Amino acid sequence: VQLQASGGGLVQAGGSLRVSCTASGRTFSTFIMAWFRQAPGKEREFVAAISRSGGTTNYADSVKGRFTISRDNAKNTLYLRMLSLKPEDTAVYYCAATTGGTYPSSSYAYYDYWGQGTQVTVSS
Repeated sequence: VQLQASGGGLVQAGGSLRVSCTASGRTFSTFIMAWFRQAPGKEREFVAAISRSGGTTNYADSVKGRFTISRDNAKNTLYLRMLSLKPEDTAVYYCAATTGGTYPSSSYAYYDYWGQGTQVTVSS
């Protein structure tokens, strides 16, 4: 599967943004999907994940209550809606996919396919 992330940009602190990830090459609904992010000089970290049907989600504590992950299987697209953005949310955001398991894991090693990333910059 090929994953293409888009929608990043520059936003002021307190603002909102939605990033998207479009999948092609395989049936999107067979994948558990996730968002990770990586800030300069830091390791890639988990943001959120969603089950194949969208019925189960998993969030990092740092984004819980501010970010919402969702998916549209008919459009082969994953979304991450980000509200109340903070400068520490600045990072390259990556979408990831796996066909294995049943629970939307937070583990980096769980995911087999990765998109190229989209830059999100939050100014103070």
